[in-house]
Amino acid sequence: MFPFGNKELKIGILGMTEGNGHPYSWSAMFNGYEKEPMEDCGFPVIPRYLEKQPPETFGIEGAHITCICCTGYEGRERAEHIAKASRIPVVCDRPEEMIGMVDAVIVATDVGDEHVERCRPFVEAGIPMFVDKPLVNKEEDLRTFVQWRKQGAKLISSSSLRYCKEIEPYYKNHYELGQIRYICTTMAKKYETYGIHALERMYPLLGEGFVSVRNTGTYEQTLVQIKHKSGCDVTVVQGFDLVPCGMLVLGSCGSKHLSSGDSYYSFKKQLDLFVHWLRTGEEPFPFSETVELMKLVIAGIRSREEGGREVFLSEIEVDE
Repeated sequence: MFPFGNKELKIGILGMTEGNGHPYSWSAMFNGYEKEPMEDCGFPVIPRYLEKQPPETFGIEGAHITCICCTGYEGRERAEHIAKASRIPVVCDRPEEMIGMVDAVIVATDVGDEHVERCRPFVEAGIPMFVDKPLVNKEEDLRTFVQWRKQGAKLISSSSLRYCKEIEPYYKNHYELGQIRYICTTMAKKYETYGIHALERMYPLLGEGFVSVRNTGTYEQTLVQIKHKSGCDVTVVQGFDLVPCGMLVLGSCGSKHLSSGDSYYSFKKQLDLFVHWLRTGEEPFPFSETVELMKLVIAGIRSREEGGREVFLSEIEVDE
């Protein structure tokens, strides 16, 4: 029964989507890994940051990834390779096969359009879930998740960049900067999947109260302007071939350039907090923040598709 207290936790993990190796790396953070198959995972950055970690940093006490299923972009063959690399004992052909074998599920895919259907069997079975970023990128899907939560579904979602060790301290203490007036946050790849990284990294600096979004960029090259009730303006600069440079924060008394370089720390803290939630029921942050972040994602896509129109978050109605 949720929360699980000190129970030995069996966790299932779902994959995959193109360009997203989280089933490999996240499973390794729970279970440890085998070096040779991990080298052949297809994501060269993963074995490089895993090999930097001392053995004692792997594992989350009393919790293991015990089942894996890959559907969509890749299937059984990929799941078997991940299982070999990340020491997962059971490979399933269908996600529903995990029900009855696991206490919780990680949906380790980053295509928001797919998450309602990926999560539905586990919501209906009452199984708690962590859903990779972005939770959604459509208004109707956000309404579905909000309704599920109101009906008692146990699910959380976040971007790992909320937990950058170089940036985290500024969330609660940035007094030396005075009032934050402007933030420019940069990111690679496309807004639909990676925009949430840029958004969630800056979000705790300002907190709830975002007003509107205007995206004057293209699918390949994002340029998003965001207004916050505090008067702070935010720009998101993002592109397929762009090398991001972190985040610039300008305040009334000072400025700071913030960047991050330790992916392992960010991912591991995200997973540690997921397990803490499973054991205690204490969410890492209010779900209302996830809802507002998803509205920013949705508004940015809508604005781009409507020729750069300013889209107000109040237009996105989800009956919270």
